[in-house]
Amino acid sequence: MNFTHLDENGNINMVDVGNKPPTKREAVASGEICVGEEIFTKIKTNQIAKGNVLECAKIAGIMAAKKTHELIPLCHQICLDKVDISFSFDEKTHTIKAQSLARTNGQTGVEMEALIAVSVALTTVYDMCKALSKSMIISDIKLLSKSGGKSGDYVRQI
Repeated sequence: MNFTHLDENGNINMVDVGNKPPTKREAVASGEICVGEEIFTKIKTNQIAKGNVLECAKIAGIMAAKKTHELIPLCHQICLDKVDISFSFDEKTHTIKAQSLARTNGQTGVEMEALIAVSVALTTVYDMCKALSKSMIISDIKLLSKSGGKSGDYVRQI
């Protein structure tokens, strides 16, 4: 297996995507945060003192996706056509699940942007609720799917 971020001498190398044709690309990532019953109820009823947790987390995740190239070494700055984050609630486990979507028409994929978006969204939930508890657990961050580009489509097999 050849690593694209290494040159022929094993030195770090940013991949040159300049000759690749632009294609429509999309990536979906997910993760979750277990917050406990009290915080779960307060988030659902918008009773967290810092404000609307999920709206703030969504904005933070979108902003983070736009800055992915500043956070991940050798990651290309890309023009994002769409970034979105949605949340769902698991009443049984008091867990909030986040799912991000990143889309572009470009020369390189948007998997990192989708992963960063969901990671920062969940970390923002933690930040906004940490005054109530520091025992929240962020977990299970993963790429669910990607489409476009030379390597083709990928769908996580559960």
